[in-house]
Amino acid sequence: MTRFVTIAAGQLGPIARSESRIEVVTRLMALMREAKACGCDLIVYPELALTTFFPRWYFEDQAEIDSFFEREMPGPETRALFDLARELGLGFCLGYAELAVEDGIVRRYNTSILVDKSGAIVARYRKVHLPGHGEHEPWRKFQHLEKRYFEPGSGFGVVDAFGGVMGMAICNDRRWSETYRVMGLQGVEMVMIGYNTPVHNPPAPEHDDLSLFHNHLVMQAGAYQNGTFVVGVAKAGVEEGVDHIGGSCVIAPSGEIIARCTTKGDEIALARCDLDLCNSYKRTTFNFDVHRQPQAYGMIVERKGVTTMADGTAVSPKG
Repeated sequence: MTRFVTIAAGQLGPIARSESRIEVVTRLMALMREAKACGCDLIVYPELALTTFFPRWYFEDQAEIDSFFEREMPGPETRALFDLARELGLGFCLGYAELAVEDGIVRRYNTSILVDKSGAIVARYRKVHLPGHGEHEPWRKFQHLEKRYFEPGSGFGVVDAFGGVMGMAICNDRRWSETYRVMGLQGVEMVMIGYNTPVHNPPAPEHDDLSLFHNHLVMQAGAYQNGTFVVGVAKAGVEEGVDHIGGSCVIAPSGEIIARCTTKGDEIALARCDLDLCNSYKRTTFNFDVHRQPQAYGMIVERKGVTTMADGTAVSPKG
């Protein structure tokens, strides 16, 4: 039986700090209704889809920081989105800032959840590769303080949902080949990635003109090398004076972009994805069971970088 998932990349334009959660959820609901009218099974929203991208600003007051976080999901301001999903019979993937209490300890994560057609949360992912810096760097036009406001998640899981094997990642995760490979080793067939990516890279402005190219490059490579669909969804446009790339798209296991948004505003891109197409790659060129040679890859987990071992010690002089 052929397994089709009709997907909507639910791109968002800028979110002003003055916009309430209810106003933002209303925008998400409008995209959800549009996706349903187009026959979709699932809509994917961006990273931190409920607020402005607050890590661009330096805050010292923890209460002010925590005002951007969700303490429950669904909560009073987001429940309407879950209710609409249940009413329409449409799943969704949503990125947001999560404040969780685990064993009595307050934790803060950059999180995505996958919600099925009944409105139930079936998977939760917490961003592993936190970019940027942890302290105020006033020389920047804007900050990137994810290392200050979040702690990293613990890994990349998958879940059986929507007739296939689904996984999630967030923004900077898409740049790291390990993200896709860990899920690929679990048979992933669709990876959903939300992002907020500025055009300008303060430490490396020479990359600015390549930001959209690099965005698509890494997701297309991850899709092809792991025989999986990838859905990349942006929060785009000029938000609080910072210009963000768009380029929300759906990528096939071939690495080809099969649907793409064309604006930097609220928009959906649609694709009907045959999950069985993944097998054409998983059983031939990228048949891991036949072709991978794990005994040759030890350095990937033994080392963190060129000079640092995974446990934080220095690489030995012998390499």
